[in-house]
Amino acid sequence: MKSLLIQEGRFIDPGQGLDTVANMLITEGIIVRLGKGDLAPESDCDVIQAKGLVVCPGFIDLHCHLREPGFEAKETIATGTMAAARGGFTTVFCMPNTAPPLDDIKAIESVQAKARTEGVIRVLPVGCITKGRQGKEVTPMGVLGSTGVFAFSDDGSPVLNARLMRQALEWSWTNDLLVIDHCEDTALTAGGVINAGKISQELGLPGMPAAAEEIMVARDIKLAEKTGGRVHIAHVSTAGSVELIRQGKARGVLVTAEVTPHHLTLTEEKVKECGTQAKVNPPLRTAEDIKALIQGFKDGVIDIIATDHAPHTEADKQGDFARAAFGISGLETAFGSLMGLVHGGQLTLTKLIAGLTSGPAKIIGNRYGRLGTLATGAPADITIFDPDKEWQVNPGDFASKGKNTPWAGATLTGKVMATIFAGKIVYKDASIVVNPK
Repeated sequence: MKSLLIQEGRFIDPGQGLDTVANMLITEGIIVRLGKGDLAPESDCDVIQAKGLVVCPGFIDLHCHLREPGFEAKETIATGTMAAARGGFTTVFCMPNTAPPLDDIKAIESVQAKARTEGVIRVLPVGCITKGRQGKEVTPMGVLGSTGVFAFSDDGSPVLNARLMRQALEWSWTNDLLVIDHCEDTALTAGGVINAGKISQELGLPGMPAAAEEIMVARDIKLAEKTGGRVHIAHVSTAGSVELIRQGKARGVLVTAEVTPHHLTLTEEKVKECGTQAKVNPPLRTAEDIKALIQGFKDGVIDIIATDHAPHTEADKQGDFARAAFGISGLETAFGSLMGLVHGGQLTLTKLIAGLTSGPAKIIGNRYGRLGTLATGAPADITIFDPDKEWQVNPGDFASKGKNTPWAGATLTGKVMATIFAGKIVYKDASIVVNPK
């Protein structure tokens, strides 16, 4: 592998408190030097001129759907990881709601093998909490953890049985694993398609109340408190959930949380404009909820940003709200949509980068190596972006098979220009030229 030199970029690494214009040398997939002056080696190397661009650790997505095995019409490991690379992500955790579900060693090792041969970035499978995601029996989490699985979830389905969730959290404490729960009381959301409130009443559509999420968030935090387990609240969407997590953290509970780009940037009003393209679970909420989510992320109550990338076929999203699938194809628009919060003064650039890099790396720990950092000796997983570049979202250009997005036609400001995984350029914008030294 040739060495790679990144010149004159603005290097930002929130985990190290780093924000400086410098050069970086990468050799054999490892960051070997970062500093001023001429870092070029004597031997040949490739050079990326990054003047005017930001260079940061590769983004880490703790929650996405690659659909394989079983739903390859929606996405594959190959297409999903290429979409991730185009979005600046170098590590993704893929959810287990596949067919078969990722509830045994054979299924998990199959995904791991496919990722090694067809993926362009790091893919880390999430195991099921319960066998078959049926909510009846907890999987052997310790055994599955021996394959390298760190996180467990029945994503798409909440663990409704509190006894089973308690058992899973006890396993997480014993084996230092993470339990990710989709918090939804399905008795309260049955038949619902959008947020319960003004817009659902106006459109005559059945709603999904905030209480359905908050009841389960409160339960999971209490169970984590009783067991000492680690619970991670997926796709937080309501002001009430933020407050519950805030209180749990104040009591010392091992609770972390994520928020999606769409819940930080889009309200329930988007449904009127985009129809089923804005149908997600949990649903888009109110402006007051967004305000609380942003503040919660700024305060550290919400730890990270995760895409909940949910690609679907065109047919999946057609028809009325009752039949259309929940979900947004979000890997390729995540960064650009979030940069609207930076340009609008609601988030600092450093805080946004932290939510995509050092934040998730802190939750994961060093079990997969030193991720989310530009430190010397760390894997060269790097994202290069132009914070001011305007671009128009054209789903037809997506690498993802999923073209389902409420951002279609929108002009976003902030674009990923190149993504480097283990020292290899896995995506670059057409305007980025790589020159030999």
